[in-house]
Amino acid sequence: MTKTYGKLIGASLGPGDPELITRRSWAVLQSGARWIYPVKKAEEISYALSIVERGGLPVPADAVELVFPMTRDTEALTKAWVRAAQQTVELLAEGRDVVFLVEGDASTFATFGHLARVARELAPEIEVETIPGVSSFAAAAATTGMPLAEEDETLAIIPAAYGTGVIDHMLDEFDTLILLKVKPLLDEVLELLERRDLLATSCFIEKVGSPDERVIRDLASLKGEKVNYLSLLLVQNPKRQRGELRRGCRQRKEAAVNA
Repeated sequence: MTKTYGKLIGASLGPGDPELITRRSWAVLQSGARWIYPVKKAEEISYALSIVERGGLPVPADAVELVFPMTRDTEALTKAWVRAAQQTVELLAEGRDVVFLVEGDASTFATFGHLARVARELAPEIEVETIPGVSSFAAAAATTGMPLAEEDETLAIIPAAYGTGVIDHMLDEFDTLILLKVKPLLDEVLELLERRDLLATSCFIEKVGSPDERVIRDLASLKGEKVNYLSLLLVQNPKRQRGELRRGCRQRKEAAVNA
């Protein structure tokens, strides 16, 4: 007898404000699907779950936590991912849809994509749906009033873990740079921005949209401070000829057409 699986749904919840949950995600959360949600360790508070709770939805009694440890130990991470995927497949095998709660957007630096991939390796017939949502950097730009890109301007989004060498290079290549997960390298990045005279055109945002949101424009005041993992930097380089690469391409294209 062929096993019938429920659908695996990644519900994007936005970065912290429950009012940013899309109507599609809101409907799925109330559809009767089984909830699963990520935690860093067993019985710890889930940030994704807290977004839904602040929105007023009660947590179903049969909701299941999946543990994704914060570690660089490859072996420990691999075991955790396989265990989470196996749990997910077991729940889907009951024939009921399963909705995975995702902070931010499920397609952007999120655990859902990898979880869905591993689950389908275990059971290829599983159907997957990804519901898009508001990313942390989009919400941060709106909160701070800093446009991410206009007209032909360029934009890059990278984890700060790539290091200051890469960041320094990208500041010359892009008009706006979004640095995610800045906690481990914050002081080094701040020193780089100070050398480049970019502190005044940059902004730090922590836990955007949540009750604990912090927006810091005086970046020098952050030196030596331990910040939350859910933090990012918006960096704009006004000294770069904004949009020069795209405009150059457009000019070459127009010249070719007129030739």
